[in-house]
Amino acid sequence: QDSQAEANLHFAVKDSDTYLESSNAAAAVSGGLAVPVGGSAAGFLSPRVRARMNDLGLRDTDLAGVAGTGAGGRVSAQDLERYLDSIASWPSVQASPMRMAVADAMRRSCSRPLATVGLPLPMDRILEHRSAQSPKPGITLYMLRALALTLAEDPSLAGNLVGNRIVLPKSIDLGVAVQIDDGVVVPVLRGVDRKSLRELVDDYDEAVSRARRRRLTEADTSGGIGTVTNFGGFGVTSGTPIPLPHETLILGMAAAVKKPVWSDEVGAFLPATVSNLFLTFDHRVMDGIGAGRLMTRVAEWLATPAKL
Repeated sequence: QDSQAEANLHFAVKDSDTYLESSNAAAAVSGGLAVPVGGSAAGFLSPRVRARMNDLGLRDTDLAGVAGTGAGGRVSAQDLERYLDSIASWPSVQASPMRMAVADAMRRSCSRPLATVGLPLPMDRILEHRSAQSPKPGITLYMLRALALTLAEDPSLAGNLVGNRIVLPKSIDLGVAVQIDDGVVVPVLRGVDRKSLRELVDDYDEAVSRARRRRLTEADTSGGIGTVTNFGGFGVTSGTPIPLPHETLILGMAAAVKKPVWSDEVGAFLPATVSNLFLTFDHRVMDGIGAGRLMTRVAEWLATPAKL
């Protein structure tokens, strides 16, 4: 079970054939020189501390709560041992391979400048359209299709910064975040802009089923240019989704709620079902104007669900 889970998430979050180490990882040194830990609250770590951490499988971020007594707040070997002794009696559980893979992916993703913007989304037209369909597509599929059509119109919004070049996608292949027992996996649907909402239903259902049965392969989870996630089922009304390390953006939808909305046509407040969309994007590739343009266009597509 654990080995299968590790394999599935490895495919979902890897950048290439191997995981990348943090760009802040310390270079190996010899002698008594301290090893710099860029951006770490630990300051500098001696080779002795580094070796002890390696033995225990600790990362620099695990020392964020350790008060260093060395020069300049450096965490010494004694500080590390005191910290380990202090937490030895705390209740704990072994992190699964899946959870550790998620943790590694999120750490790598957050090493770049990410920003999030939000937009209210009227849901009544979508819900009305959905109720008339058979089979009924999930709300996530409406998001997926609207995002795909928007990116097809302007692929630069999903460009990926590689060196000094922005690489544009050749195909609008989008991932869908699927919650499983001990983590999240992201199967990828291919050519979403070229398929109708109805055509995507079977692809989506099959991908989600394979994800929950832990039957995803590398081909099922590679090559996505962005992800869609729907956390509204938990009643959450706002959030900051985090894109995978190799993706530029992720679009999330929060819970829908009933609220009064002003109608210019009627000249009064009317009850409406409203959700919120949240876009987290790589700020190196996209500015606020581009993010706003993307969100506005996605909302326009969702306002005319029959065109999806």
